[in-house]
Amino acid sequence: MAQQVQRIGAYAVVVRDGEILLSRLAARLTTQERWTLPGGGVEHGEDPRDAVVREVHEETGLPVTVEDVARTYSLHTPHARRRGRRVDAHSVRIVFRGWVPRDAEEPHVVEVDGSTSEAAWKPLSGVLDGSVPTVGLVREALADYRPFEHHRVAAYGVALRPGPSGEEVLLTRISARGAHPGSWTLPGGGVAHGETPSDALAREVREETGLDATTGAVLTVVDDHVHGTAPNGRDEQLHTVGLVYAVAVGDGEPVVAEPDGTTDRAAWVPVTDVEARRVEVLPLVRAALAAVGQHA
Repeated sequence: MAQQVQRIGAYAVVVRDGEILLSRLAARLTTQERWTLPGGGVEHGEDPRDAVVREVHEETGLPVTVEDVARTYSLHTPHARRRGRRVDAHSVRIVFRGWVPRDAEEPHVVEVDGSTSEAAWKPLSGVLDGSVPTVGLVREALADYRPFEHHRVAAYGVALRPGPSGEEVLLTRISARGAHPGSWTLPGGGVAHGETPSDALAREVREETGLDATTGAVLTVVDDHVHGTAPNGRDEQLHTVGLVYAVAVGDGEPVVAEPDGTTDRAAWVPVTDVEARRVEVLPLVRAALAAVGQHA
């Protein structure tokens, strides 16, 4: 009877912008090109969450954050070969959904003489159509994978003023840390737990424009559902319900007060430029301006 060998491993599914983070198995394990999820064996007494963070760093050089919950996969290979002998192998793989910072360096192997020889972001489409050769665990994990579902309540403000060429609207530009970088949107953002929407809006306007805001009536409610990479690097399905208020702001030119946020510029923009599509804005802006016209 072959010796029974059991192994517990911890791995991470890290997806962003249509790519997945993978590790290539070393030549001593396979003569063919094979990619797998970054991860590895859980040491005696080690928490699997600690193990996967350690293993991902060793195999890719990247700092990973994983969720508290995971899926488990079992592989029983009665006639496996281990170090030149036949064994009855049983592998229990604990797979976490994880993410790395958006500004993280390119993946690279840190561990010397380990089980992987290369780390890279690979297209999901290539994994799914087989053009990227992977072990079975990758396809198993992707069959169960879903982006993180995030529900968000937000408050936005429409501030208008007369300008030299007609009415102007206060807008903020999305930085590289946010979704749709380079596009313009209304000042505002997420409502924190226990915070009133009007207080949240005043706080967000101050952070994004440096101006004090007085909240008026609700003009409209917008609903948006997008799939993308969050500022923290997590692959998300984001559902936002946004309350759009009329606001009055104090005197002065807008200046972004929050460093390293999702806004890199604030400005008064002629409404005619928005209407003529000379400025790239999110649909939220057009919906808000239409609501202003309805309430005029």
